Amino acid sequence: MLVVGNSLVSEDLRDIKFSCNIALCKGQCCVEEGGYGAPLQEKELRIMKKILPKVKKLLPEQSLNIIEKEGFYEKDAEGEWCTKTIEGKDCVFVFKNEKGIPLCAFQSLYLKGETDWIKPVSCHLYPIRVKDYGEFQTVNFEYWKICSSAMQEGEKQGVSLYEYCKEPLIRRFSKQWYDELLEQIKETDNKQDNN
Repeated sequence: MLVVGNSLVSEDLRDIKFSCNIALCKGQCCVEEGGYGAPLQEKELRIMKKILPKVKKLLPEQSLNIIEKEGFYEKDAEGEWCTKTIEGKDCVFVFKNEKGIPLCAFQSLYLKGETDWIKPVSCHLYPIRVKDYGEFQTVNFEYWKICSSAMQEGEKQGVSLYEYCKEPLIRRFSKQWYDELLEQIKETDNKQDNN
């Protein structure tokens, strides 16, 4: 375990190789059965509400119906905010492109320059999951079989999970936090080399 500020960080972030390959996985983390949608921070709810009118133009009718009748978020079994899903599978903010690959409506708008908010930070960080315990938080790798192609791609490219997720880690914590993580990794690598 690495200690970075008030975060307990799994060594998996250092040891696991990872690089998304959407051509192989077909964006399954947004549509695979999981019961609840993406975890949301309370401040994100306000941002999402503001962007919602733009997002709706990309969404399928089924998603629009759910959002209209039930809203776009709910609480999960632990009382945490998360996005609504369609029958416990597809996130309501997913639409499919012309090749049938699921895409995030928020990210699509961001890439077109129509908004300055990319998507919920939990989605941006995935497969890293952060659990807040008040005075400290845990930062862990969440293994899911659908990410096996990303792990193989990471091995091929020699990209560690913490490197692949640099941007969202800085977004979630800070540049200072990320630099401290790098220092911790360097120290543990040096200790391993000296043993």
